[in-house]
Amino acid sequence: MESDAEAEVESEMSDASPPRVLIVDDESHILAALRRSLRREGYAMVTAETPFEALQYLEENPVDLILSDQKMPGMSGVEFLTVARRLRPAAVRMMITGWSEAVSPDDLAAIGVQSLIPKPWDDSLLKKEIRGALASRERFAGRSEPAS
Repeated sequence: MESDAEAEVESEMSDASPPRVLIVDDESHILAALRRSLRREGYAMVTAETPFEALQYLEENPVDLILSDQKMPGMSGVEFLTVARRLRPAAVRMMITGWSEAVSPDDLAAIGVQSLIPKPWDDSLLKKEIRGALASRERFAGRSEPAS
């Protein structure tokens, strides 16, 4: 598990903590690319290379948004997000996958996945989707699980 040290330092220095984003993908180069894509957005990013590692993190830490891959060893993204929803129901759930045709829209809707981002992703679309999802969460639900 890796967290963004700069965001954590910024969080400690300001009154309002930045949104905490958990990114789950079994490919380390994808995690690194997503971190690079989002690094200037001001999020406190945490990455996990397995769904099991991410679930362990979620058991102890609130997050504002979860971005998960679909095809991962041991547990699919849909399975992971189903469990994550029980652990952190207020967190926005999004999926990023190169196999979007293999994911049922009904399954995604059932677990409250707000967006399906295709791989390879467009940086501007990814940022827009995340910003919009977090803004909606703040506007309609407030931060019922503040990132601490």
